[in-house]
Amino acid sequence: MAPALLPPHTVLDGGLGSHLEALGHDLSGRLWSAHILQSEPDAVASAHRDYFAAGAQVAITSSYQLSFDGLAAIGIGHDEGVALLRRSVALAAEARDALRPDGLVAASVGPYGAARADGSEYRGDYDLDRAGLRRWHEARLHALLEAGADLLAIETIPSRDESRALLDLLRGTGAAAWLSFTIADGRLPTGESLDEAFADADAVDEIVAVGINCSHPDEIDGALAAARRATGKPVVVYPNSGETWNATTRRWEGTAALPAARIERWLASGATAIGGCCRVGPAEIQQIAAVVAGR
Repeated sequence: MAPALLPPHTVLDGGLGSHLEALGHDLSGRLWSAHILQSEPDAVASAHRDYFAAGAQVAITSSYQLSFDGLAAIGIGHDEGVALLRRSVALAAEARDALRPDGLVAASVGPYGAARADGSEYRGDYDLDRAGLRRWHEARLHALLEAGADLLAIETIPSRDESRALLDLLRGTGAAAWLSFTIADGRLPTGESLDEAFADADAVDEIVAVGINCSHPDEIDGALAAARRATGKPVVVYPNSGETWNATTRRWEGTAALPAARIERWLASGATAIGGCCRVGPAEIQQIAAVVAGR
């Protein structure tokens, strides 16, 4: 069985892409933050350092949107793709070793929809079934397993077909991973049960934690309750800021919704690790770390 890597009151980092964008980097291409990994790796390392300096104990790598077919579409071959995946882990480890030697590096395994760059990771309306998703994820998953990260962060998964495909690949490897879903109105975007998705993960030893990410903070309380019904494994929560993206105006709208009272409540409700996703930067992680330290 994979080791228990996430102790209670762990602080995760925030949105890497959001932070790079706030620093002035252009993330408009289909590779998103992975484009910066290729062209300006020092910027990625610096962003990781910012989060560790803010109090994060776990860095999630910039591999979320890296896929072999996505890279092939812009003329990057398999071997260079493997090198980029390894670089994503090495840069996070470099920042960890400099600022938080006891911290962890979690290699991001983003969903199929992220590589499609069409928003389908928030809908789950894919053109691949479970077997096809298993084939699509296999090479990248194994490359990241060999890259030297402490664990995998399988994140923003919208459907049970995709989560079960990934569980199929992990089962029996002895690796360590967390499996985190994106949700809407208490269910997966496909309408499937979150309880059942968590129960799938509970049955696989390699899954050391389950969780929710890239969702509105209002979703977290219900998700925590679902996790506690389905599994005794640690729970990671790293929601978006509470703002929403308007694709027409290409602007973030609304109000951030991560006050200290919410963090306190999530910890009391069984969250093991708390961080942030889109629009949650180092300043917000510093606030989360302060609340966690107070407990």
